[in-house]
Amino acid sequence: MTPMTRFTMPETLPEGDEKVEAVRTMFDSIAPRYDMVNRIMTFRMDVRWRRRTVASLALPEGATVIDLACGTGDLCRELSASGLTPIGVDLSFGMLAAARTEAPLVHGDALRLPLPDGSVDGVTCGFALRNFESLPPFFVELARVLRPGGRIALLEVAEPPNPVLRWGHGVYFGRVVPLVGGLLSDPAAYRYLPRSVAYLPEPPALLDQLRQARFTDVDRTLLSVGIAQLITARRGPEPA
Repeated sequence: MTPMTRFTMPETLPEGDEKVEAVRTMFDSIAPRYDMVNRIMTFRMDVRWRRRTVASLALPEGATVIDLACGTGDLCRELSASGLTPIGVDLSFGMLAAARTEAPLVHGDALRLPLPDGSVDGVTCGFALRNFESLPPFFVELARVLRPGGRIALLEVAEPPNPVLRWGHGVYFGRVVPLVGGLLSDPAAYRYLPRSVAYLPEPPALLDQLRQARFTDVDRTLLSVGIAQLITARRGPEPA
């Protein structure tokens, strides 16, 4: 049996190519127990969040949807169950090897997708925005591969707007998650994940980045009192 890759947490949050390599190594390390830890950490709320994400696409049956950072295939399975045609893409070989889905899977970088222009109807992405090298070029790449009118649904962690809930969530995400994740999986990876939230822009800036990448109907919805967020948008028409 091949030994599990171990992740070494950087002292400071990495950028550029260093971040890409750190993220790849981290997800390779946690792939074997990723689904189990997710269910425990979120009390299975992640299942409802993914279902809501797919429903928000509002695409016709058979539409082709790319699930970016597909991991072990949770969103791909939900897309298939909803009558859509998913294709999973992930940077981590470990995640793809652990995937439990019948969807085609592609090893690739979300900022450099091996897809023609305007070739897909929708894009989903679950809890990975903070893991990409940079968000503005990622949004431009989404606009490139989507047909005009195509939809995106991006699921990510968030901070509750209520101060008391935000404090409690901070304690849970910053202390409990690393502790439990370390007991069940790779300790360094689950110490890094809460820190990686610092990569996310403030919500107004994030939504503005989408608009600058030619997306319209941009919307952000908080889920479960604000511990998660769902960002949706439509690919705008080509410039005249």
